[in-house]
Amino acid sequence: MALEEHNVSCELFVVGDGEKALSVIREIDSGDMTCPRLVIIDLNLPKKSGYEVLRNLRNCAALRDATVVILSSSGSPKDIAQVTQLGANRYIRKPSALEEYLKIGALLKPEIEPPPSR
Repeated sequence: MALEEHNVSCELFVVGDGEKALSVIREIDSGDMTCPRLVIIDLNLPKKSGYEVLRNLRNCAALRDATVVILSSSGSPKDIAQVTQLGANRYIRKPSALEEYLKIGALLKPEIEPPPSR
């Protein structure tokens, strides 16, 4: 909804838990799947943590240049420092109000859509 709100044109691929995310990373690493430009990770994933997903993602040569955004309910400075150290490009705290949540699309749009050619 946040991406649609800002007319972001992209193919969205959603993975529901950390184990599936690690499987997708392996598929990308083996060349069986294309590399995304942007990866959004929640720290509190079921089965495997967002920290583990981020660590594996940054150890994958094919994904080293992908932009990684952490979207989390935590505002802990420790969490922010840890994901920054692991290679996240941006940390966004999940807002509680829907209208604030929809604004996230505007923050992500430049990461997803290439700039217009001149």
